Amino acid sequence: MDTKGLFITRKRKKWKFAHFESWPNCFAMPEVSPALWRDYFVRDQPLTVEVGAGTADLSVGLAQRYDTRNFVALDVKSDRLYRGAKDALEHKLQHIAFVRAHANGLPGLFTPQSVQELWITFPDPFPRDRQAKHRLTHPHFLDIYRQLLAPEGVIRFKTDNRPLFLWSLEQIVQAGWQLQELSFDLHQSELPDDYKITTFYERRFMEADIPINYCSFRSRSQ
Repeated sequence: MDTKGLFITRKRKKWKFAHFESWPNCFAMPEVSPALWRDYFVRDQPLTVEVGAGTADLSVGLAQRYDTRNFVALDVKSDRLYRGAKDALEHKLQHIAFVRAHANGLPGLFTPQSVQELWITFPDPFPRDRQAKHRLTHPHFLDIYRQLLAPEGVIRFKTDNRPLFLWSLEQIVQAGWQLQELSFDLHQSELPDDYKITTFYERRFMEADIPINYCSFRSRSQ
């Protein structure tokens, strides 16, 4: 076992944790509440939330394109979000924030019907049947998203994992959502370029010639 390498990795993670906790665009539960966003964001404008954001490449990329929207990138690990938060500070993006939290904590972060767009990007597929409840497209999480979405809100979902994607489509339809867009090979489709902003893992999958699955969906009541 390479104990020296393990020590260096742990040291780097601690260093990232320390920076994340000290940066003005980074937050963690339980310090976050819906009231925070009124003070943090300079302008009251449509909100996009990315769940399971990882290094938040997508959120940062969208924030660089659109200063007329606010963005929140959420992940359970701050050492992942560190890179996106650093990029945002370097580019002086004041309309994006980074939150270390689990998707279960979403109701405590945002008021009902306050999210116009919600991204689910390359979540852990949890391949075993008994792990299904942890998938971010499980009915439990779909119910949470429904509470948070604005009347015209939309959910966008990207994954390389075809079995997870097919399973998710079943859950989406059974839960009464309405599919808007669907592609089993996003980067070969004619869908908007915004959807094709790549994440860290997405670039790896594309290099391995693995197609990216994508769909968007809304509540049927909209």
